[in-house]
Amino acid sequence: MGRDSPSSASAPSGAPPALGEPVLGAIETHLRQRELRREELYQQARRLRRLAQGTMNRLHLGVAEPTELVGVRTALGELSARLRREGRADEPLAHDALQEGVEACLLGAIVAAEPMPGPAELDVEPEPYLLGLGDVVGEVRRLALQRLGADDVAGAERYLRLMEELTHALLRFDTSRAIVQLKPKQDTARSLVERTRGEVVMARFLARARPGGGEA
Repeated sequence: MGRDSPSSASAPSGAPPALGEPVLGAIETHLRQRELRREELYQQARRLRRLAQGTMNRLHLGVAEPTELVGVRTALGELSARLRREGRADEPLAHDALQEGVEACLLGAIVAAEPMPGPAELDVEPEPYLLGLGDVVGEVRRLALQRLGADDVAGAERYLRLMEELTHALLRFDTSRAIVQLKPKQDTARSLVERTRGEVVMARFLARARPGGGEA
């Protein structure tokens, strides 16, 4: 084949064709849009976390307004709906916010002595719901300790029984960590129950040992 043949003037044999500008531009646009969505998702999750944390603190202080919990539930549902709408690729950005939103809603129901809502009622998937359920055991322990601080041993015992019920519910689930990181929550819940049980037993003993002490 001669030196001036078409084959010798073209790209080396077997080399891939160059990517055209439409392909590269489309990829660039996609990445730019995803960056914007991730930033919006992060900010939305951050707002939910701050709202949930503040509401839980106010619940423990006894000064939370019903509208605060309504706000948490609304923000929780909106974030969950966004993840379903846009896909789960960036879900880790919202992971902590979802479980804290669930935790705040469950704590609100406990403080109000109302039935605890399930995942469907909160419009969340079961995975973040279970993680929030695991965390609320620690919040119930705080309630029990508040009762002990007020010399209300019977009240602390009621919260201890609730901790035991919640932990028993958590232990029902045995699933892969690739699906949900539940095992650490289960272990922590069991530890908190044991610690709280010891503190309640000691408080009961001390109440009975006081002069004139009887049932607290």
